Amino acid sequence: MQQQLRRNKLRLGDLLVENKIITAEQLQAALIHQKQTGTKIGQALVTLGLVTEEKLHGFLAQQRRKVRIGDALVNEGIITEEQLQKALAEQKKTGKKLGQTLAYLGIMPEQKFLEFLSQQLDVPFVDLKQINISADIFQKIPETMARRFRAVALAEGADGILVGMADPTDIFVFDELTRLMKRPPRVAMVSESDLLRVMDRMYRRTDDIREQAKALGEELGDASFSIDQIVQSEMVVDAPVVKIMQSLFEDAIQMGASDIHIEPDETLLRIRQRIDGILNEQIVKEKQIAPALVSKIKLMAGLEIAEKRLPQDGRFNMKVRDRTVDVRVSTLPTQYGESVVMRLLDQSSANLDLDRVGMDAYILRRFRYYIERPHGLILVTGPTGSGKTTTLYGALNALNVAERKIITIEDPVEYRLNRINQVQIHAKIGLTFASVLRTVLRQDPDVVLVGEMRDRETAEIAIKAAMTGHLVLSTLHTNDAVSTAIRLVDMGAESFSVASALRCILAQRLIRRVCRDCARPYLPEEHEQILIQGMLGQDSPDTSRMLRGAGCSQCNQSGYRGRIAAIELLEVKGELARALSRGDTGGFIDVARQQRGYVPLPHAAMQFALRGLTTLEEAMKLTTELDDPEEMAEAAPTTKPAVAS
Repeated sequence: MQQQLRRNKLRLGDLLVENKIITAEQLQAALIHQKQTGTKIGQALVTLGLVTEEKLHGFLAQQRRKVRIGDALVNEGIITEEQLQKALAEQKKTGKKLGQTLAYLGIMPEQKFLEFLSQQLDVPFVDLKQINISADIFQKIPETMARRFRAVALAEGADGILVGMADPTDIFVFDELTRLMKRPPRVAMVSESDLLRVMDRMYRRTDDIREQAKALGEELGDASFSIDQIVQSEMVVDAPVVKIMQSLFEDAIQMGASDIHIEPDETLLRIRQRIDGILNEQIVKEKQIAPALVSKIKLMAGLEIAEKRLPQDGRFNMKVRDRTVDVRVSTLPTQYGESVVMRLLDQSSANLDLDRVGMDAYILRRFRYYIERPHGLILVTGPTGSGKTTTLYGALNALNVAERKIITIEDPVEYRLNRINQVQIHAKIGLTFASVLRTVLRQDPDVVLVGEMRDRETAEIAIKAAMTGHLVLSTLHTNDAVSTAIRLVDMGAESFSVASALRCILAQRLIRRVCRDCARPYLPEEHEQILIQGMLGQDSPDTSRMLRGAGCSQCNQSGYRGRIAAIELLEVKGELARALSRGDTGGFIDVARQQRGYVPLPHAAMQFALRGLTTLEEAMKLTTELDDPEEMAEAAPTTKPAVAS
């Protein structure tokens, strides 16, 4: 530090005066004390009470930061002068921090930059991905202050609270935290991007929902909710139910929930969120708020709030944290009141790029080949919530050019797409899949998406359309690709017509992905090794890349974050098409299992486990859902497809 001050041609006292930390008179008094006692000038200032030790420490850190970190990186040989100048030019354009710019340009990982900077500032660096934070400790700093100051509480010890800061040299933040905690905090540097993610995970709205529910429950008492009250706009603006709704949606979007369930019980109210396919539950004791909450949701969705005896469906749009969310609402009368499920479709983060769906490279290449054909029938199958819509919209997005006319028939329309004519089914007025499909074929389309083949009539029209020059995409609720073609025949479609029209079938399931921030190597036990060998039909499969999440703040201690699609592709051609045309079900199944590149869903999931993308438990869930391991072993592919690394 002293060398740096000499380089700046200024002494510490002069810097303190220049920055108005002390006055010139106070500096003179400190210099006299220094001469008398032989102490350093900083200690003299603290002893005389002219500046606190904490403030002096913060000022020194700020002065250290004035050393050009880019020059320090060059001096240490970490980057070259040319790389620094390139980063500075880019930084001038974007306004981002130097560390972020170096990482963006691929010159230096951001974490390595932060570790170097922390050494320069003489503060520790903490990797938020590698630590578990107690919720009680985290709440030591209120959310508004944490987001404003970019600072979070990490741990507490005898020497105070350790606070992770994106900018440890900010004296103002240090003073505010000292005032809040009644003592100076210990400071550590953290990545700002990691810090923001941790805040989104840790600052849940569950406490807000609980407190607001309690307040609304006290206001309503034991009386039933009055529909007339919620209709009054003045009350709606200030009603506690609106605050609960706001907290509910903010928490759901923050946690990446796909659905919100509101379920009244005999003595309580359950609020559940589906996150990565798994329901997470919160109990609200004030059951009497349920009618108020449901009535507000029904108003927003344009439903009849007085009708409580029949199921209703609706939708509405709302903005949550500058993100546009489309909410599909379904109500169901139950024993203890109306149950509501809201499907959240985040329009701002919709992943409609086929390359990002997560397909294996071989499957993606073949699927692209078929959707680029001028005609034929392509089916995507799987249960509700298996990602069929994402895959189909990704295909439409790839086909969506000015030269093609695309029409979709959906129930409901989930994402709005430019240039594509989307039709919403309305069965009550006769607007069914079959009736709309007939009309659509007179609209001169090149590509038609039929949301679901629910009956024989729709299937037959779609097959005829595929045979007469149209590309038809659709879905079926079947377990796997092999049974899908047979299901079409069972619905009443002629087997030779199905064989002529059908080009390929894509079956898929979503399985949870291992959290990359807390992933640890996993060595399967002996019985698990035997199970893997039996399923894949291999004597010694490579298990060295298998992982399991330990649980961290990034994944809400679950060990999983996000989902990945396990996919099987069946191409209907050659001997397979001939067997289907003959109506030879057994022959069709045998030929399908021997097809080059065909990998059954359980095998695809197990390959993900071997590659460390998911866990053995997740792969086994899919296996037990579809079939037993012995039958899966019999279906093991005899040829090995190309596998994405």
